[in-house]
Amino acid sequence: MAESFGKSFTVVEVTVDDGQTQIWIALAKASQALTLVLAAAPEGATAEVLNVALTPKQQRLFEELNLEPGDVCRVDK
Repeated sequence: MAESFGKSFTVVEVTVDDGQTQIWIALAKASQALTLVLAAAPEGATAEVLNVALTPKQQRLFEELNLEPGDVCRVDK
């Protein structure tokens, strides 16, 4: 049986080869977010889940992206 992605946002910091960082969100449990983000991030990147509490404004902003469970989106562009 497939595991549910959950209904909460996970914030992930990605570091690319040149040392720059990117912020991504995943509509998935933290245990799944790293794999999902790394699959979408540039090749060779590393990722770390950030333990941050979202503000109500951030939560609304992320909800407006209309992500489906398992979707990821880079938000620092």
